[in-house]
Amino acid sequence: MKRSKTFIIKIIFKKQYAQGIIMADNIEYGTTGKPHPYHIVRPSVWPLAASVAAGILAMGTVLFMHDISIGSFHLGIKGTLLGLLGVLAVMFFWWKDVIYEAVVEKAHNPITEIGLRYGMMLFIASEVMFFAAFFWAFFDASLFTAEIKQYLRVAHTGGVWPPEGIEVFKAFDLPFMMTMILLLSGCTVTWAHHAILEGNNKDAVTALGLSVFLGFFFMCFQVYEYVHATYAFTSGIYATTFYMATGFHGFHVFVGTIFLAVCWFRAMKNHFTAESHYGFEAAAWYWHFVDVVWLFLFIAIYWWGNDIGVGG
Repeated sequence: MKRSKTFIIKIIFKKQYAQGIIMADNIEYGTTGKPHPYHIVRPSVWPLAASVAAGILAMGTVLFMHDISIGSFHLGIKGTLLGLLGVLAVMFFWWKDVIYEAVVEKAHNPITEIGLRYGMMLFIASEVMFFAAFFWAFFDASLFTAEIKQYLRVAHTGGVWPPEGIEVFKAFDLPFMMTMILLLSGCTVTWAHHAILEGNNKDAVTALGLSVFLGFFFMCFQVYEYVHATYAFTSGIYATTFYMATGFHGFHVFVGTIFLAVCWFRAMKNHFTAESHYGFEAAAWYWHFVDVVWLFLFIAIYWWGNDIGVGG
């Protein structure tokens, strides 16, 4: 079995080498000194830098939310902004290195892309679990509003959902418009994908530009929604679950829009071909995941939670 697998890999490698997919100047060598079709990643500082930046972002946000000072120094939102700038900087320089490997060094062959695809799949799976926690918190609070053991919850909600005194957004007003914008952006991303597969780079650039615009447009509406909300983050269980779920989704839209913007600029430089466009595929997978999460948020929080509710 091991010999047959090795033989298959050698055939694939030789075929790719003959087609120019793996360039002679960029063949990687293992300890055996023999050429192989795998990409040996060079040592990089970006994983460590990403961990530090993400840690500063998380800690700064927690300190900001709880209004905690470090000694006599009041950090405020400065820690969050510093962490966010760090994350954006790491994203820029790390992606720059990966693009260089793919476009200039031709290091990303079809076998290498298998690992990249598995990595993206596992990342999205972890994101599913991340949002599952917020949905769990929301349904626990909304379905068991009159649970006798949760006397503080009953006192706050009045045994109904939405809680008494909370002025909610109607599902088929602004939230429905935001849903249409996000679904339309999913259509334009799919249009871009088909254009790349057909070798139509002009349409791919147009579709990606529209996708980036729609993502930014969605975020503008979400900011408008938050500004006009009648409750703050600390206004109780409804506000907490609402802002945590929709807020983190908004952050994912922000990241996804940057992801698509990078693909947009790359498409302008003709980086994507019908045979090699994994960078775009990863962005498309992420964006469709963001779309699906929003559909669940719209149905659970806005439609069922706000318009239907429990009790009352």
